[in-house]
Amino acid sequence: MVSARTGLNTLILPILLASALMVPHASAQIERTSLDTTPGATQLKLPPEQMGDLLMARKMFRDAIESYREGPQKSPVIWDKIGIAYHQLGDLNAARKNYERAIKLDPKYADAINNVGTVLYSEKKYRSAISRYHKALSIAPETASIWSNLGTAWYARGNYVEMSKCYAKALEIDPAVFEAHNSVGTTMQDRAVADKARYHYEMARIYAQAGKNDMALQYLRKSLEEGFKDKDKLSKAPEFAGLRDTTEFKDLLTLEPRVL
Repeated sequence: MVSARTGLNTLILPILLASALMVPHASAQIERTSLDTTPGATQLKLPPEQMGDLLMARKMFRDAIESYREGPQKSPVIWDKIGIAYHQLGDLNAARKNYERAIKLDPKYADAINNVGTVLYSEKKYRSAISRYHKALSIAPETASIWSNLGTAWYARGNYVEMSKCYAKALEIDPAVFEAHNSVGTTMQDRAVADKARYHYEMARIYAQAGKNDMALQYLRKSLEEGFKDKDKLSKAPEFAGLRDTTEFKDLLTLEPRVL
């Protein structure tokens, strides 16, 4: 799964997004005007980028691409957003080409550099993905989603220590970084992992270390439901010391791992 942080800059667009999400996807064609049909109301034509954002919010990715292409051709943000639309469609080659076009226009555009990293991650080129994430962070070190991506790539390489460090940093910057879901914006966040049982266990440790016990318990439950069998780790890991006397934690220890 992927997600992106919000990049909307107008007052009217959030209202339009909320209205559009309530309208059934009956047609791929949307008039590029405001959704206010009250007689006498002023009809406001949306610029291509804002219309593309509206279509992205409705998951109409091909239509979003067409709209973005009507925007400024020298805008790295436009090409990055086109890349994200292709990424959401699963066309990684087209996504990467557009991200790289954005980078060519602005070599220090951290969002697009990160997004190339997410393509490489999807292709299981983890070392290369890590290199891109580091480069993006050298430009934008306080971007939680990029720290999250870096941690996920380290997890894919089996380096749980580095994963924990990166995830802890991401949580420090944005406590909701792992819970956000959004298809509108300029930064891709990759959460696709193998061995979900171990991944959820590591997430539980990170949340427990951050003092977020409710989230730690949620991830421990997910881990056990996915088949995590090493309950000795739950009993011995220092991060869970503050949870072991709670009823919720004791109940989790009685759960039988799911047979996969």
